[in-house]
Amino acid sequence: MDALKVRAYGKINLTLKVLDRRPDGFHNLSTIFQVIALQDSLTLSRCPEGIKLEVRGAPLSAGPDNLVHRAAALLQQRYGFPGVRITLTKRIPLAAGLAGGSSDAAATLLGLNYLYNLGLTPGQLAREGARLGSDVPFCVLGGTALGRGRGEELYLLPPAPRLWLVLVKPPFGVSTAAVYQGWDAVPSRQNPEPPDEEKALAALKAGDREQLVRALGNDLEIVTCRLYPEVMAIKLSLMAAGAERAVLCGSGPTVFGVAPDRETAISIASRLRQTYPETIVTCTL
Repeated sequence: MDALKVRAYGKINLTLKVLDRRPDGFHNLSTIFQVIALQDSLTLSRCPEGIKLEVRGAPLSAGPDNLVHRAAALLQQRYGFPGVRITLTKRIPLAAGLAGGSSDAAATLLGLNYLYNLGLTPGQLAREGARLGSDVPFCVLGGTALGRGRGEELYLLPPAPRLWLVLVKPPFGVSTAAVYQGWDAVPSRQNPEPPDEEKALAALKAGDREQLVRALGNDLEIVTCRLYPEVMAIKLSLMAAGAERAVLCGSGPTVFGVAPDRETAISIASRLRQTYPETIVTCTL
């Protein structure tokens, strides 16, 4: 084939627990990753040489610093295909905690594997992706998975029951480094809504939606809400509008609210969108 189109799905963390600090300065995590329907798209086509990237829908660099460009360069250096032209169309908000960049990189790896018949297995592609970022391996595999270490050590899980989500991104980014530094100074017992990973894993095994929703949580939320009080305001607004639970995505700033059904999700989004234009209705896959 000479060209193909690949979807790059975003993700949320159903649960996120922060464990010990590593010698390299990062933190060990235990998190349940979940892919969502919100997606970017990439069109890849063969070309005689080089890596030519065009970005649509967002003010992103198309140069060597872009994760898509870096992913293509990684496979080109290691497996020697001639060249590729890539058009990336962004729909996942930037710097939102939804792994948009990591998902784009993962889709690039998958697309190039098919485009040039590289013969790499999903596991091999995930290991290559770990060179680009800790969320990339999950984005290669998708579905529902338990992540350990920095998130790159993955264990596939039963698929989650369908959850309708309202994603609300405020008009600012967060400093992930500052959030983790803040975590080191905040004992986890102070978290009023800690994640219950054990209950979440049991709920996934049983296909129990209600138990899963009760188990949702994110250790980093307590820090992000202290550093950025508007994140807490979004959580409260989602709950007041009818969400069953509202949880921070990654280190933020996006918050996802779980709605009982699609119609309620649309209703909640219409209320929140008046204040936060980047409000999106989506669902788990």
